[in-house]
Amino acid sequence: MRKALVVGGANGIGLSIATELAKRESIEKVYIVDKATVAGEFLCSKFETYQFDLTQEDYSIFEKFQDIDTLMITAGFGRLALFENIDEKMIPLYFNVNTIPVIRIVKRFYNKMNSRDDFYCGVMVSIAGFMSSPFFSIYAATKAALKVFIESVNVELLKSGSKNQILNVSPGSLKGTSFTNGRTDLCLTAPMAQAIISEMEKKNDLFIPQYEEVFKHVLERYHEDFRKEGAHSYDYKVHSGRIL
Repeated sequence: MRKALVVGGANGIGLSIATELAKRESIEKVYIVDKATVAGEFLCSKFETYQFDLTQEDYSIFEKFQDIDTLMITAGFGRLALFENIDEKMIPLYFNVNTIPVIRIVKRFYNKMNSRDDFYCGVMVSIAGFMSSPFFSIYAATKAALKVFIESVNVELLKSGSKNQILNVSPGSLKGTSFTNGRTDLCLTAPMAQAIISEMEKKNDLFIPQYEEVFKHVLERYHEDFRKEGAHSYDYKVHSGRIL
């Protein structure tokens, strides 16, 4: 029987992925590690939950989960704001939640990844990590760092002879999540959670939802003229009504 760990699984897409994994007969247990608690309405008999703040220095809690074969990291935050309006104290916090924990946790399970045994791993990154993202400057920087980290480690895994890969999941905004102070709605997030699990179990290294419909053209415009596309992104956010 398989066991999975979802870091950041107390709400949003992380909770949705944990829930979809728990529905599988092959999954015996889903560990959830999050600073927040799982609301009672979402609890499942297969869940084993732990409260942990990723900004802590001591990561020994992850020694408890060496029996897993599936790791999904979804923890992270971002708020729309111009760089000039971001408090300097928030800059290290962004990296200490969005970036450094992912690298530290991957390091904890790297021996499992770099083996002949199947190990499934995914990380929620963001399409913001692929291009300039005004109003998301620090957030995008944290995600760009993850993008390059994942690409680099995946090459090392392949060169070592392992078939395992880290899946970079890089969506735009997701409905039904609590990312921008919304409310978790598992009915809305279930199809995306199922798609992410499917891509992870195929051992793919990149999943950009709505790539053909939306982001293929966005990325093409960005690579043709990053300045122009950055200005377009700025105007789009201003007119979207998301800027407070």
